[in-house]
Amino acid sequence: MFIFDGLFNDLGANQMKPNRPPSIFTEMTACQALGKKKLAVLIDPDGINPDNLFSITEQLQLPGIGYVFIGGSFIQKDRLETCLRYLKENTDLPLILFPGHYFQVNALADAILFLSLISGRNPEFLIGQQVIAAPYIKESGLESIATAYLLIDGGRPNTASYMSNTTPIPADKPGIAAHTALAGEMLGLKLFYLDAGSGAKNSVTGEMIKQVRSLISGPLIVGGGVRSAEQVALHFNAGADIVVVGNVLEENPSLLREMSAVCAGKINVRQKI
Repeated sequence: MFIFDGLFNDLGANQMKPNRPPSIFTEMTACQALGKKKLAVLIDPDGINPDNLFSITEQLQLPGIGYVFIGGSFIQKDRLETCLRYLKENTDLPLILFPGHYFQVNALADAILFLSLISGRNPEFLIGQQVIAAPYIKESGLESIATAYLLIDGGRPNTASYMSNTTPIPADKPGIAAHTALAGEMLGLKLFYLDAGSGAKNSVTGEMIKQVRSLISGPLIVGGGVRSAEQVALHFNAGADIVVVGNVLEENPSLLREMSAVCAGKINVRQKI
């Protein structure tokens, strides 16, 4: 028996599984092939207040918003489930778990980023948490997307690096990030996520994005420290396929409309900003 057989009942996996969209990863690769850039809105159920959640959800139909990521380093089970239920009722966008721990898996979502923290050397987050979570994910019916997760120095300590006991890749070492991502692809990981961390002072540099993009073939996600439409455009121009926005929307939900304009072509992503 798996050590979390009892946990499975506790986390909602025995509820009726929701109708899910076709393969989300297939849709991501199709958008990449067509050059369609997408935004992912990151929602931390513990960090967002109900008014802001309502304001953000109202704007999820804006052009270019493709995904909702749900995650955080600390999430209480009831808040995660409440957030997922609310989003299920109010948006048709794919709900993708971005877990900080195996207990954040929940069958109400559509998919999960099955992360391997390949920028670090802590085996717990390279494979340990994954071994515990894998049977639960299989039973839940969630689409599991094998994701190479790289923490990048964003100019200040972040919760992810602290909780994982790993050192982020230096922001001025794009070659290390590129070679790390390449190794992840050679190991069979399909999706690539460069993350400067929640509330980062600095976002991932354009040069790092370009070098990573030049060596990998799968979709590239970039997040952390994105505070403006101009930064979104810069990341797309450098080679990101999906840009994640989160903390800034908790402070100012109206920014989402400006950021979506980049995907709608109202800001030329081919320009150097």
